[in-house]
Amino acid sequence: MDNRIYGYARVSSTGQNEDRQLEALTKFGVPEQNIIIDKASGKDTEREGYQYLKRQILRKGDTLVIKELDRLSRNKSDIKRELEEFKDMGVRVKILDIPTTLTDFQPEQAWVLEMINAILIEVLGAIAENERNKIRARQREGIAAAKRKNIKFGRPSKPLPDNWHEVMAEVRCGNKRPVEAMRELGISRSHYYRLYKTT
Repeated sequence: MDNRIYGYARVSSTGQNEDRQLEALTKFGVPEQNIIIDKASGKDTEREGYQYLKRQILRKGDTLVIKELDRLSRNKSDIKRELEEFKDMGVRVKILDIPTTLTDFQPEQAWVLEMINAILIEVLGAIAENERNKIRARQREGIAAAKRKNIKFGRPSKPLPDNWHEVMAEVRCGNKRPVEAMRELGISRSHYYRLYKTT
């Protein structure tokens, strides 16, 4: 049971495909049934599959394989913290895009490996964080540009029921209670109050 190997893959949304990561992990030797997949943002580490893998599955002597450093997170401080935690747990982390993490050094040379990896992780962590910041900046710019063109966000608004104004006039003058209005309008409570706030 010792020296088990697990893989972790992450894509940012359900529309993205994790096949590229899965292929790399299985090619490296991770059994397919030992790969945990999350479809969630890399803004932090609060992801269901990742937390389950870390808290419930991995134990001392295990190896965790990921395709790229930013699959852990796109936040540099998160990346460094997670790698430190794995080190404290006695879990070896191998990152396929950082070949030095795949190398097995003799014990007396371990400090060389740690130094090289620390430098690479610092640099690549900064790149991952910078990429996330660029994505967020592009999103903000896109939203601002859309607002300038009067493009609306969120669910499209539903049309008012034909008898809305007549029924609401009775509600406002106290002749009809909201629950009666909802029944007469044929709409749900949440829909009623959503329309009520916007008209």
